[in-house]
Amino acid sequence: MLRVFVRSLFVLAALPSVALSQSAAVELPRMLDDIKFLSDDRLEGRFTGTPDADTAAAYIQQRFKQVGLQAPAGGWFQEFKVEGGAAQKVATAGGVGRNVVGLLPGTDPVLREQVIVVGAHYDHLGGGAFGALDPDSTGKPHNGADDNASGVATIINLAQRMALNPPARTIVFVAFSGEELGLLGSAYYVRQPAVPLAKTMAMINFDMVGRLRNDKLIIYGTETATQFTPLLDSLNKSFGFDLKMRGDGYGPSDQSAFYAVKKPVLHFFTDLHEDYHRTTDDWQKINVAGMLKVSDFAAALLRELGDRPTQLTFVDQPPHAQVAAGQAQTPGYGAYLGTVPDMAGDVTGVKLSGVRPGSPAEKAGLQRDDIITRIGDMQVNDLQAMTDALRSHKPGDVVPITVQRDGKPLTVTVTLGART
Repeated sequence: MLRVFVRSLFVLAALPSVALSQSAAVELPRMLDDIKFLSDDRLEGRFTGTPDADTAAAYIQQRFKQVGLQAPAGGWFQEFKVEGGAAQKVATAGGVGRNVVGLLPGTDPVLREQVIVVGAHYDHLGGGAFGALDPDSTGKPHNGADDNASGVATIINLAQRMALNPPARTIVFVAFSGEELGLLGSAYYVRQPAVPLAKTMAMINFDMVGRLRNDKLIIYGTETATQFTPLLDSLNKSFGFDLKMRGDGYGPSDQSAFYAVKKPVLHFFTDLHEDYHRTTDDWQKINVAGMLKVSDFAAALLRELGDRPTQLTFVDQPPHAQVAAGQAQTPGYGAYLGTVPDMAGDVTGVKLSGVRPGSPAEKAGLQRDDIITRIGDMQVNDLQAMTDALRSHKPGDVVPITVQRDGKPLTVTVTLGART
């Protein structure tokens, strides 16, 4: 069972009664309230294995119950021990991560045996000693309002909507822990699912959906089932998103664990921004109206998937180096380079606003305003691609890195380091 902490009083006191309503006048403030709670300084960044993460888990469980979900047979919480290299990052000895799981039974006597998993991770970086892009602020709460309180608020909203009129299929809602340490919670879930994995039709993931700008919505995994692309195109005619579909089911978020065990996946994402993995990712910068529009679209998708008479047609692709057999193979963010991305720049690649003193990047001669376009054999078009590339290497690897400097290509050789 979840341990009881003094902070639990703070949790329960902060839960107002919920009036289930489809109106934006009700839903917008409620979604924002969820983000405010989860990204409050008092939760100190929700780092996996800490009392603050347990407080977040207790809050999410209460919200799941409020909006009409049920506990599965194993209970609301899935506990897993943080082991291996990731354990070195956990503040408490023998750190325990907790997934929060809620069930919405389907209405059809046959199709209700099939499951759609809807997920979002709730952990973040704590005080920023691990994974932060502003390590000079170590010790200050990295609140992660967009990454990923926004995703959690969205799946709570979806649970509330779907509970009003459940679809034919069962929906399992999961708030994952340990994502920032290397997809630990989702990897555990596919090994110990709340409903047998053979019954899982698809997984839909929400990670960083709180900064919609110019209606640009990115959805990864669109080529993991043959039906996804035409379905999303059709639904979008009613929503008008600038929809960018990316086929790959692998990537640095929880859908990867499900795709690795051959399940169709989608990952909703409203793109990176300059506050990613920094102390400045706070609730005041959330576009809550944009979040609600994303939730509207996702609800329409869930209705289509939940009620369709037939299964999806899975499309397999070779696994990436960092993911195999449903388990994250490298902890956290991979090898250390020591660059500081400038995510305000509209470029193909990753523009640097600086490099850390004494880092592998500085030793190799990388500098401010360089634009990284390739690491080893992997093309780098954005920060997610750069994260993938670093996760595919280990400390001590010697790799060529190609940058654009003053409009010309330049390749340097870097000996990657270890994150501490």
